[in-house]
Amino acid sequence: MSLEDFEKRAVAAISELKTMKASESTLVHHDDADGLCSAAITKTALEREGFQVETLCLEKTYPEFVEDLHKRKNKILIYSDIGSAHADFISNVNAGNNLTIILDHHHNPPEATDQRVFDLNLERFGFEGDTEFSGATCNYLFAKILNKANIDLSYLALVGSREIPGDLAGLNRTVLEEGVKNGVVRTEGKKIRVARLNLSADDLFSRLQILGAVGYYQGGPRLGVQACLTGITEQVKATVEEWEQKRKDVNKRLIGWLYRQRLKETEHLQWFDAGAMYGGMGTKVVGQFCSFLSYHTRLVKPDKYILGFMNVPLEIPGWQGRLKGPLVKVSVRVPKSLHELIDKGKMRSAVDLIARASEGFGTADGHKYAANVVIPADKKELLVRNADVLATM
Repeated sequence: MSLEDFEKRAVAAISELKTMKASESTLVHHDDADGLCSAAITKTALEREGFQVETLCLEKTYPEFVEDLHKRKNKILIYSDIGSAHADFISNVNAGNNLTIILDHHHNPPEATDQRVFDLNLERFGFEGDTEFSGATCNYLFAKILNKANIDLSYLALVGSREIPGDLAGLNRTVLEEGVKNGVVRTEGKKIRVARLNLSADDLFSRLQILGAVGYYQGGPRLGVQACLTGITEQVKATVEEWEQKRKDVNKRLIGWLYRQRLKETEHLQWFDAGAMYGGMGTKVVGQFCSFLSYHTRLVKPDKYILGFMNVPLEIPGWQGRLKGPLVKVSVRVPKSLHELIDKGKMRSAVDLIARASEGFGTADGHKYAANVVIPADKKELLVRNADVLATM
């Protein structure tokens, strides 16, 4: 498989898309910076073609949400930076009802069997979603096939790609070179500056991470998508600062509590339960805290997976339904010392570990070193036991 194969498949999806211009279209996107950039790219690209686009920001591919969404018929449904990990479920639920396009980069996606579900995750075409392309890059490449004029959106692929550690590689590097050539971005050493916004990719990325995650229940994702296109206004800047301070306050309390109580441990895991401490914020914050926690070497063990739990609100902004609860979010992060063992196949990747440990009762997705799952609140101990047994290959 190759980029050429991706392009052929994208052209097939676009051919059907263009026959449905009068149809309602819904864009479902993730709540992190990559997801907000992905949504901004695809929403803009579709609107330029005359489509009307409703956006819904989703933290997880919840089964009840997907079932409700796909009850529609002859609509256009697009998943941006989300959905590919559950392409088989989406396919089964869709049952030919709607044109469904998935533009994602999450690891090891299952097959979509419905002919009207186009899963364009570039992992299906020989690329690595942990290192070579972001969700926003996948959305950008699709947008560029839709209309070459969308090359002006390349900066959003680069902003979304800041979630991938290290220097840009693979398709992300190609997009950078293209963006510089077309004057969309310029480089300043290792920094990337967005010409139209006069803002660095890192600055925009960090603010989007707060807007989408911390402000998930307060309109943050919609502000974030707008900021992707028009930049950071003084009002948005003040909002970001306020929300970030709230998150820092909780992080500080949680760190203090963990230094007093310590993390709970098994042979291969170390974990904590934040409960309702992050009340009012999106559940992405517990994963961000786990990443932050991994640098506290006096608190965490370098050879054990880090798991963080928090309560999940049962409402999804903009959706009339309600999740079946009570639920908890479990985020997994892999300390750097375990990366090599995972790469050599001696330990499980984060997404493989959490997906197998929650099989039958969880909705998991993620990447090699970072993943998450939502499970019933009464399954926490079972998940920990399962994950500890399954950690080694």
